[in-house]
Formats: sequence, structure tokens, C-alpha cells
Amino acid sequence: MGKITGFLEYQRLHEASEDKEARTKHYREFVMHLGDTEAKVQGARCMDCGIPFCMNGCPVNNIIPDFNDLVFKQDWRNAIETLHSTNNFPEFTGRICPAPCEEACTLRINNDAVGIKSIEHAIIDKAWEQGWIKPRPAAVKTGKRVAIVGSGPAGLAAAQQLARAGHAVVVFEKNDRVGGLLRYGIPDFKLEKSHIDRRIEQLKAEGVEFRVNHAVGAAPCGAGNAAPTSIEPAAVLAEFDAVVLAGGAEHPRDLPVPGRELDGVHFAMEFLPLQNRRVAGDKVAELWASGKHVVVIGGGDTGSDCVGTSNRHGAASVSQLELLPMPPDLDNNPVWPYWPQRLRSSSSHEEGAKRDWSLTTKRFEGRGGKVEKLVVARVEWQNGKMQEVPGSEFELNADLVLLAMGFVSPVQSMLESFGVARDPRGNAKATTEGQGCYATSVAKVFAAGDTRRGQSLVVWAIREGRQCARAVDEFLMGTSLLPR
Repeated sequence: MGKITGFLEYQRLHEASEDKEARTKHYREFVMHLGDTEAKVQGARCMDCGIPFCMNGCPVNNIIPDFNDLVFKQDWRNAIETLHSTNNFPEFTGRICPAPCEEACTLRINNDAVGIKSIEHAIIDKAWEQGWIKPRPAAVKTGKRVAIVGSGPAGLAAAQQLARAGHAVVVFEKNDRVGGLLRYGIPDFKLEKSHIDRRIEQLKAEGVEFRVNHAVGAAPCGAGNAAPTSIEPAAVLAEFDAVVLAGGAEHPRDLPVPGRELDGVHFAMEFLPLQNRRVAGDKVAELWASGKHVVVIGGGDTGSDCVGTSNRHGAASVSQLELLPMPPDLDNNPVWPYWPQRLRSSSSHEEGAKRDWSLTTKRFEGRGGKVEKLVVARVEWQNGKMQEVPGSEFELNADLVLLAMGFVSPVQSMLESFGVARDPRGNAKATTEGQGCYATSVAKVFAAGDTRRGQSLVVWAIREGRQCARAVDEFLMGTSLLPR
């Protein structure tokens, strides 16, 4: 414990960020990590609880009190070793994780939580700056070959763990660059892609092979100028000793109302990847929010990313609609240590957006095949059921409508082609406990991340990739030294 009375003496310090007027002029990250002294003080706020609820709140079970204490002591080298022992990619989670660990912090009962995410951000950035992150190739090779389908956080975590166990790992990615939704779903202003690139170089040095523009068991529809090569699952199963399905939950939830076919109504994942590819220097389709009245339907993180991107395009106005009621704006956590329903405002909302709740979209209207407005109505929720409020219809101007209502399931054609059993939600069916965990109904085929659990957080994907890697290692070798 760094300082016994630290939580009484020091207040939570938020990371500094660029002014909103300046940052909306570019697509770079605008949040700065804490300095050494700032991080030391924030580490001192940790109470080193007898039961560290923050560790349980964290899906990868980061050893949070330990790295808080190490940062307080300015022992950054051991802090990154502690952080890496549970999390392969803290530069991702330190930037884009919603920090369930902080809602589980004991201080959250009646005060501001320890700034765990900001401390993690500071540790990993310091480690890269000091050159402490090096490849760790396996000393002994097993001769076993593992294929991983999908290069998002679950696939990358599994690949690194299995390569370090000595297996030959090949990652198949249908897009033209590695990273999955980290690459083409999350805007650069939240996660610059250089963070992915340097991790990929580390994985390559550890023996991982990447085959981009390769669509395994799915219709070839990757992001890139060249159409991806379609690979039959039978060929992959014949070449490899084990296969991990680690793609994203890419089947978006649609809004089947009159006028859905009008030009200008798009899924969020038709809009966001294009901007990421523009930043990368690609020539892509002209889908812009510039000068348009933009309506984003869906109140989650993807909707927030659409808001931030539209603001950077120079939209005339941005509105974000949510079907559910407006959650309370809570000071503390009334359901501690569990995740509470609370009003969450992102940096994109601060940059400018009109938000509204308890609204259902009745129809889209337009002329000449182009959307011009949508008709919405107020709803009330009673006993978990939605009822429209009579006489509450009104119109919103809309030149561009972005559907960001979440994702239903993984791509079904990929699961069907492998023949794996699915759960009622359309995810690959696999348990996470006991013998044979993460194994699907098909011999030597495993599933992890969004493919197994459905749409979720990056930190959950990393956890599942790590745990699945251990299960695969046990399957191949009979035992495993990899951590869960």
C-alpha cells in the first residue's frame, strides 16, 4: 500500500485532453496520459483493500492494487510486468475500456474511484517510451499448428499466448489490415492504429504469421480494394491441429420500418470504417456527414463514435436517439460493486450532440429516393414493456441516418460452414468452465470473444482469447502452463 491516508488526502485527477474546438479539426488521439508525479499521487489513492473488488470487476483480473503501489513507488518496470501478466494489450484497454474495475473500486461507494484506467494508460505508454516491450519468442517449439480466424483483440490475445507456448500460429483476417474492429470499428481519435501496428510487429517477431485478405468460411466481404480470398474450413482443418474462431459480432441490428431503403440510411459499420481507411490513406466511397443533419439511432459506444466522427466531418447538426429511458446521473454507485445503469457522456457528446431518450422511429421519409426526415414517437416503459405515448409523434430533419443499435451475432455463414452448434442468440456454443472449455461441437474447433459470447467489450475479448489459448494448449499437449 503506497500511502495509508492517500485516499483521504488526494482527489481523483482526470487525464488532460485537447480543447474540443481544436480536436474536432483532426482525427488524432487527444487524451494525454498522466505524468510520473500525477500517476504517483493517483496510485496513492488506492486503499489496498483486503478484498480487491476492482480485480473481480476487471474481466482480465488485472492485479490492480499491486501496480497502483508500484506506480506510487515509481517502479515502472515491475508495474508493466504486473500489468502484462494478465493483459496482453493494455494500450487498448487503457484507452477504450469503460473501466468496470472503477465501478467496483471500494471508494466508489461514496467517492470518486481510483483512476485505475488512467494509471494503466500511463504504465503502458511509459513502457513503450522506455523500450521495455520486446518480443518473447518461445524457447522450444511444439510442432503443433494452430489457425486463428479473426485478428481482433480475442484473436490477437490467443495468438500471442499460443505462440509463446511454442505453437506455430497463423491468423486469418478477411480485411486488408490486421486488427478487426480495433482497426476498422474504433475511430482513430480514440485509438490510433500505430498502437496496433507495433503489437503486430511484436507478434510477428514471436512467430505469429498473418494472412490478410483471407476469408475463412464466410462470404468474402472484407475492407479493402482487393477482394479477399475465400478459404474453405475443410482446408483449414486439414492443415492445422486446432482452430480458434475469434471473429467479431458483425451482424448489425436492423430497423425494419417504412423508408428503410432510402438512400442516406446506413449502418454505423458502413460509415465508421470508411473514415478509418481515409486516415490510413485509402481511397474509399464518398460517405460523409459534412454539412448534413445527422441522426444517430442507438445510444451506446458505437453511436457515440458516429457522433464524434460526424462532428469532425463538419455536420450541420448531430442528434442521437435512444429507445430506452434516460438513465440517472448518479454520483456514486448504488449497486456497488456491480456495474450500474448510469448516464454516460463521452468526449464525443461534449463536442456537440443533441441527445434524446424514450423514442421509437416510426418511419423514414424523403423524396427522389433520398431520406429527408424521420418520424419518431415517445414511448413509456412499464413492467419492462414499451408502450407508445398517444399523440407524441414528431419529425426530425435527417440527411444522414446512422443505425447504431448493436450487433445481433457473429456472421452466420462462417459458423454454418464449420458446422458448429449455436446458442439461441446465434453465437458459437461453447462453455467456459471445466474440461473442454471453449471447445465447440466440432472436433478441434474452439471459439472465443464475440464469436462465443456475442457483442461485448475489448477487455472481455482479451480475457476470452487468453483463456481459450490455455484450453487449446491443454488440448494439444495434455497440460498447459499458460495462465487463465
